[in-house]
Amino acid sequence: MSGPTPRNGEPRAEPTYHGCMADQRGRVLLADPRGYCAGVDRAVVAVERALEIHGAPVYVRKQIVHNKHVVATLERRGAIFVEETDEVPEGSVVVFSAHGVSPAVHEEAAGRQLRTIDATCPLVTKVHQEAKRFARDDYDILLIGHRGHEEVEGTAGEAPAHVQLVDGPEDVANVQVRDPEKVVWLSQTTLSVDETLATVDQLKNRFPGLQSPPSDDICYATQNRQQAVKQMAADCDLVLVVGSTNSSNSVRLVEVALEAGARDSHLVDFAAEIDPAWLEGVGTVGVTSGASVPEVLVSEVLDWLAERGYADVETVKAAEERLVFALPHELRRAEKAAQTAGD
Repeated sequence: MSGPTPRNGEPRAEPTYHGCMADQRGRVLLADPRGYCAGVDRAVVAVERALEIHGAPVYVRKQIVHNKHVVATLERRGAIFVEETDEVPEGSVVVFSAHGVSPAVHEEAAGRQLRTIDATCPLVTKVHQEAKRFARDDYDILLIGHRGHEEVEGTAGEAPAHVQLVDGPEDVANVQVRDPEKVVWLSQTTLSVDETLATVDQLKNRFPGLQSPPSDDICYATQNRQQAVKQMAADCDLVLVVGSTNSSNSVRLVEVALEAGARDSHLVDFAAEIDPAWLEGVGTVGVTSGASVPEVLVSEVLDWLAERGYADVETVKAAEERLVFALPHELRRAEKAAQTAGD
């Protein structure tokens, strides 16, 4: 089975895209891969299973993933989303979002005797481990990411005395380090690959001794979705990205589409948000979705386009995704205990 398809909706049977056919009208190029990544699938399922095992309400610190539809669906099932841990009643079940939290949040939860389920994406956890290791070795850590993003706050919280945030190439001039030969960069996993590399290049100009992380921090799913958009953007008059405005990887897909040659690109949460005026003079529409977007929302966009004459759908395939993450260990233990009790 390729990736977390069961949670992402049934895949459509579409022909494969074989190259430029720019003289056609009313065509849709559909990016593959798109939508749910393994980390998002794991986090959403974690909340669903927690509700099944513990019953409602189950509290979730921050949005479990950055998607309005997913959050609203889970709320209807009994999830209560809060901004901070102190909003959760003592002794309750709380799920930490896919973006990760700092050690201080874990400590606060323990102090309130909360039953925690850590749904942090394993790829984000990897960056947390890198930050702790380089901090132990007394490196200055330059964390490339967007100020205020939950993932950045969680990673920085692992070693606040060692981490400096670098919010894009324009922020490089503000960086100060103790020893230019003992500095390393890490990054938020959902950034644009090109944006990150541009920041790294500028940092290396200032600090030639800058070290790189032992493995690429940019999430495989982020890279694959950006690559699919790059492959089709030049053939598109318009690229529609399905995703929420607070989803970093979804916002980046709009930027990638424009940089790769699309004439126009817009981010929408739902098909109803598409402005018909965007289709004026448009022959080919590209469609993709961020890594926290369920497939049902993409299907609704395709239906909306088909009703307006864009029924010829071709797939642009950039990669095959087969990665699946195990559920958080707290849930696996709870499920095993529930099975034992029922025997």
